[in-house]
Amino acid sequence: MPFPEAMLGLAGFRQRLAVPLRNRGGAMPRKGKAAGKERDEPGAAAGPVVAAGDGGVRVSVRAKPGSRCSAVTDVTAEAVGVAIAAPPSEGEANAELCRYLSKVLEVKKSDVILEKGGKSRDKVVKILASVTPDEVLEKLKKEAST
Repeated sequence: MPFPEAMLGLAGFRQRLAVPLRNRGGAMPRKGKAAGKERDEPGAAAGPVVAAGDGGVRVSVRAKPGSRCSAVTDVTAEAVGVAIAAPPSEGEANAELCRYLSKVLEVKKSDVILEKGGKSRDKVVKILASVTPDEVLEKLKKEAST
């Protein structure tokens, strides 16, 4: 008979454990349009080029591999469109993207690294050189207009 009594004790433990979890007092995270409006941080800039926390600059890129020549196609609020003259296989397009952006931004190739999106068209490239987001955005817009 010790087994059923242990089960009853365990059931009471579960009920005591579950009550505080239900009544935490906090709301569920928002979904949809209102979720993105919580960014009221003083350093959070809207746009494809933002300052990284460690002194670098992050650029959101929408890659278009397989083009005839590498070029900045457009600069929108979400990302910088870059046509890449390399096929999207075996990392060739990623390497060409970093090489091309280093040329456009006039920094060393080793200062441009792919941070996110190795197998996606939406990528985040990090610039390690000492440049400001405004300088990067200005050079990208200048390249897009030519």
